[in-house]
Amino acid sequence: MITRLKLTEIFYSLQGEADTVGVPTVFVRLTGCPLRCQYCDTAYAFHGGEWWEQAAVLERVGSYRTRHVCVTGGEPLAQKGCLPLLAALADAGYRVSLETSGAMAIDTVDPRVIRVVDVKTPGSKEEQRNRYEQLDQLRPEEQVKFVVCDRADYEWSRAKVASLQLAQRCQVLFSPSHEQLPARALADWILEDQLPVRFQIQLHKYLWGDVPGK
Repeated sequence: MITRLKLTEIFYSLQGEADTVGVPTVFVRLTGCPLRCQYCDTAYAFHGGEWWEQAAVLERVGSYRTRHVCVTGGEPLAQKGCLPLLAALADAGYRVSLETSGAMAIDTVDPRVIRVVDVKTPGSKEEQRNRYEQLDQLRPEEQVKFVVCDRADYEWSRAKVASLQLAQRCQVLFSPSHEQLPARALADWILEDQLPVRFQIQLHKYLWGDVPGK
């Protein structure tokens, strides 16, 4: 059976977030997403796209000289072809990461893949979509991310980290919503509260702005 996926783009750039920030990476962006976060910066991936066979995706990824591949969206797990693609990339020897929302089941993702789960804060307007029970599966090398829009979002996120004991399970990332919260404010709050989290900014936006494919 031939696996086909609808893709918005495949591009080569520096990883802007998570534990491999700054590392040259191939990004495979799948089309479509069931969520509508108010701060979404990839709404262009909601619709359109082109159908690719899995073999063609692997061929394109292989044209770049890097061992790091990030499968993202949209919401990549909304497509059935995502799971076999992740496994095929891992079979090919890549260090594979998956960027997914907290709204999708992650238990069937190939265990060689690093899952980066975005827990939706109240400020995202999609908090009700979170599947908190899925977070119990995360391993120490995996990550959970909170995009913080304001002080209320920060306090909500701080409480979730504590109540779910996330820092004891995996890496916890706090990121300011790029145009809504000054990065320095979030950094100061984290230091004041001595939170066991990693502060991050979206490196690619500071380098290239909101240019698609960067």
